[in-house]
Amino acid sequence: MEIEKVFIDLPTIETERIKLRKITLEDVDDIYLYASNEEVSKYVPWDTHKTLFDTQKFVEFILKQYENKLIIPWGIENKGNGKLIGTIDLFSWQPKHQVAEISYVLSQDYWRKGITTEATNEVIKFGFEKMGLVRIQARSFLDNLASELVMKKVGMSFEGVIRKGMFIKGKHQDLKMYSILIEEFQKDCE
Repeated sequence: MEIEKVFIDLPTIETERIKLRKITLEDVDDIYLYASNEEVSKYVPWDTHKTLFDTQKFVEFILKQYENKLIIPWGIENKGNGKLIGTIDLFSWQPKHQVAEISYVLSQDYWRKGITTEATNEVIKFGFEKMGLVRIQARSFLDNLASELVMKKVGMSFEGVIRKGMFIKGKHQDLKMYSILIEEFQKDCE
């Protein structure tokens, strides 16, 4: 399966509370609100946004990726107020091996409400049903308990710790690895 065929037009996915959709330039202010929060950016590989210009550069990069039909995040829109409150994506897609990794970030105002779990369930479903994946994995910093809880809630299994698995925030970080396989996903859908 080719990336361009799956992502020729990033589909909108809706649940009861959220809409996963393309990010637009109109989202810059909403993204800046959470991307400039050091608590939100604490466990992600990117730096805290210091200015609106940082966020605008990020959005322009995403728009270029959409244009080139490459994997890039969905924006997570709160259907109640129309605000963009986070992003979620499947990256490091290896079509030959049918494997991808999921990542997400959410505005602190929406933590502990099940939004990330709701979005993650939909993206996992998309990965298995539309991308032909057999494995979806996720990694988190050792002390990112909230992300680890999301991984468990969506049916992922803990595989172990990747020692010094990524250089982030000025140092090598140990990362917990979780995954879900297509047969586990299908069993949960029965």
